[in-house]
Amino acid sequence: MTNEGAGAAGAQGRRLVIKIGSSTLTTSESKVDYDYLRCIADQIAQVQAAGWQPVIVTSAAIACGLEALGIDKRPHDMPSLQAAASVGQVVLSAAYAEAFAPHGITTSVVLLTRRDTADRRAYLHARDTLMRLLELGVVPVVNENDTISVEQIRFGDNDTLAALVACLIEADLMVVLSDIEGLYDDNPNTNPEAQLISRVDAIGPEILAVAGGAGSTIGSGGMITKIKAARVLMVAGIPLVICHGRRVGAIVDAAEGREVGTRFVAAAKPHAITPKKLWIALGDAVRGALAVDAGAKAALIDRGCSLLTVGVSAVEGHFDEGDIVDIKDTGGHLFARGRVASTSDEVELAVGHSREALRANRLLCDLADKALVHRDELVVFE
Repeated sequence: MTNEGAGAAGAQGRRLVIKIGSSTLTTSESKVDYDYLRCIADQIAQVQAAGWQPVIVTSAAIACGLEALGIDKRPHDMPSLQAAASVGQVVLSAAYAEAFAPHGITTSVVLLTRRDTADRRAYLHARDTLMRLLELGVVPVVNENDTISVEQIRFGDNDTLAALVACLIEADLMVVLSDIEGLYDDNPNTNPEAQLISRVDAIGPEILAVAGGAGSTIGSGGMITKIKAARVLMVAGIPLVICHGRRVGAIVDAAEGREVGTRFVAAAKPHAITPKKLWIALGDAVRGALAVDAGAKAALIDRGCSLLTVGVSAVEGHFDEGDIVDIKDTGGHLFARGRVASTSDEVELAVGHSREALRANRLLCDLADKALVHRDELVVFE
């Protein structure tokens, strides 16, 4: 994989993930915009003809279901949402098939949950299926399986799902079609002087600060979910472009490397994102956080070491052995995430003690030398 999107001449066999949000795919009445969907199909057919292998990650199954069922206002109870997703998935799949039919392109439906990427065997099967579909010239249309994935309806977002898919197939580029042109240095809805940030080389505290919260009421994500996805993709060596989905030729421009929206530049030397690390990096089941000193941070980033208990300066939250925790520096900046080998109670008792003091303590001696977060279960974002 390379750091930037390439032009059509160099696109042969390159894999492209296009994520289309609910607010982009629907009208103001939360109904599917079929004219827009045909425009999307035209663009994707164009990049496929240029040699790209596109995968679509779509939203709007619930919106489609509500429209088909004649329900004007989005319900709040889970059975109604799941029922709408069940009906809507059929409608949405048919809409994609119809939009691509004039181009002679076959689409398929791939429904995933995060369990499919957490489990090694399911991960490999999902990857092999997607890769075979691409070899056959099919455009897979991927969606969260909202009918059974309760947590994802309530808390999930397809920005995360798209990042999972991009890592799954080792994509060369991911494009997010949003209802905003990209990442701004301030909220453009309240500040007319806000400036678009056209390029991001690293995601630090200042980028996270301007990302803001969830925007549209139609979708379940916001700019912050896109930034979190970008953070993982950049580590994995996959560039990401966020742009306005209604911009004419947005997909083609992004694929050909033209300046459009905000481009998050991938790492020059991408890290291997294993199924285990992928789940750790993108999962939402974070139970707490560890603050580490400067020496521990340098060891994790520069030398690829495991995190030892003696490097921890503070503990946040309550977690058990095997839980996922964020790892921050003393300034509060999140720079890594990993799976802990001890409980929060144990770590709190050990904070402030040297390795020698821990070895001399019969209750805490096990924490002296074993990795609190092993490097094989650690994802560093910098």
